[in-house]
Amino acid sequence: MPTLSDPGPPLLNRQRERAVFDDLLADLRAGRGRSLVLRGEAGVGKSALLAHVVRAAADLRVLRAAGVESEMELAFAGLHLLLVPLLDRLDGLPVPQRHALEAAFGLRAGGAPDRFLVGLAVLTLLAEAAEERALLCVVDDAQWLDQSSAQVLAFVARRLLAEPVGLIFAAREPGAQLHGLAELEVTGLPAPEALTLLRSVVRFQLDERVTDRILAETNGNPLALLELPRGLSPRQLAGGFGLVEAHTVPARIEQGFRQRLAGLPAETRSLMLVAAAEPTGNPVLIWRAAGRLGIPASAAKPAQTDGLLDTGAAVRFRHPLVRSAVYSAASQQERRATHRALAESTNRDRDPDPNGPWPRRRRTSWPARSTRRPSCSPSLRPGR
Repeated sequence: MPTLSDPGPPLLNRQRERAVFDDLLADLRAGRGRSLVLRGEAGVGKSALLAHVVRAAADLRVLRAAGVESEMELAFAGLHLLLVPLLDRLDGLPVPQRHALEAAFGLRAGGAPDRFLVGLAVLTLLAEAAEERALLCVVDDAQWLDQSSAQVLAFVARRLLAEPVGLIFAAREPGAQLHGLAELEVTGLPAPEALTLLRSVVRFQLDERVTDRILAETNGNPLALLELPRGLSPRQLAGGFGLVEAHTVPARIEQGFRQRLAGLPAETRSLMLVAAAEPTGNPVLIWRAAGRLGIPASAAKPAQTDGLLDTGAAVRFRHPLVRSAVYSAASQQERRATHRALAESTNRDRDPDPNGPWPRRRRTSWPARSTRRPSCSPSLRPGR
């Protein structure tokens, strides 16, 4: 899952976006519902902005979810991720709405549910939860939501009036379902902040013309500024990154992640594929599946050391582009084997082999983390 809950350092600049968030949160605290779509290219800082608004909403109840590319064909998968904390409230819904939502989530047998009733059920569920405390729902990578979830959440977003419920989506390019909702375009950092970020990862002196070219090529994209110079010498940077157009920046970043993945041990890449295919970041489920695939616990360490994977109480990728790079780099056969292992592990009632390499179910944390720091400065937040 995206690291929406990370405390993180302050954002660089972003006064315009923070002002919009402040207004939205003020409306929620005053009992008025709001929705907002953050739109911007990969790496431009959308996830970092979502993390900021979650921290600013500490007095509100917050529900979080993210679209997962591998689940785009699973109806209501994204909606289920968002509403899991509220499923104990289903009995309080009007019967037709409850039956529709239960059918959508596979809790009731029957045909395809009426999506209008599903939408009403979600609206009712969120409104009733907000009676206790204003509620903020945050959905990252909305471009990867399954169509059913996107339709229902957009339906709800258009009907937020007197309920203190907020819905914030972040997407590279919002789908048709989200059109018509209030939008905020997230662009690259201004030159001074972009230069500060570049200097945090490039420790040697760059020629002024080279610096200007890099800033122009990345168009202030924070993740590009942090990732593309990685491991390059002054001579290699002398010609910039060789980017032809700004729209190639996200693809270039993902390619950089793929190159880093290629340098990891095969068992580490296999473990990361399990994590990429499991949308909730549940370490117990990931351990079980990894055990079935014969992946040792030591496989986590190289990914931790390289800063690509955070393996704490939940499994988080450094950036959604890492998850995308991991999944797209795997073969169809590897993906099928991984999904099969996850499916078989989901329904297991017994612990993994106690003599195997992986921790038993009662363990709630990953193997000890590497103490090596990521290459980027801890005082600066990577763009997402």
